[in-house]
Amino acid sequence: MRERQRIIPGSYRRFLKSWLDDPFAVGAVAPSGRPLARMMTRELGSGDRVLEFGPGTGTLTREILARGVAETDLFMLERCPGFADLLERDFPDATVMRGDATVRQGGLAPHRGAIDFIISGLPLVLFSREQKFRMLRNGFRLLKASGAFYQFTYGGRCPIDRRQLERIGLEARCIGFIALNMPPAFVYRIARTGQQS
Repeated sequence: MRERQRIIPGSYRRFLKSWLDDPFAVGAVAPSGRPLARMMTRELGSGDRVLEFGPGTGTLTREILARGVAETDLFMLERCPGFADLLERDFPDATVMRGDATVRQGGLAPHRGAIDFIISGLPLVLFSREQKFRMLRNGFRLLKASGAFYQFTYGGRCPIDRRQLERIGLEARCIGFIALNMPPAFVYRIARTGQQS
């Protein structure tokens, strides 16, 4: 218990330092809250392989593991070096990759078509249309046919417009609103057309 209390304040310090260094890269004013993390991970379970985009300080990561996902079945793609260092320390059996989700990651190629879920903490409202397109295209190449991509946003609308989704053969559905998050957040489930549960 003492170890967990030490890690969480340290992660907040790392979050604040990264936010002060580059607020547009972090894209949030605080780490995700537990109710949001629960909704983002509600489909996950033991045996699932999960890719996390922009895990930051690991708030969503902890909930992914709490759902029964094995740490060895967890892949994390983080652009911020400080966050990546923290993740490697806190989740030594997971695969932490340093990179950008809008760029194809060669290290993930062996897992093409084998990932069950992508959980994204990326600030997509700050991405250009082309960046969003590349991120989704890269992500869905890795997902199984029945796989799903979870994204949260602080605005009520999906951060990826419908025409862009249709261009890749995807559809988005809002699955909930977390009023207790800071700030309040909407959660979207993105899947291939006809694959929404």
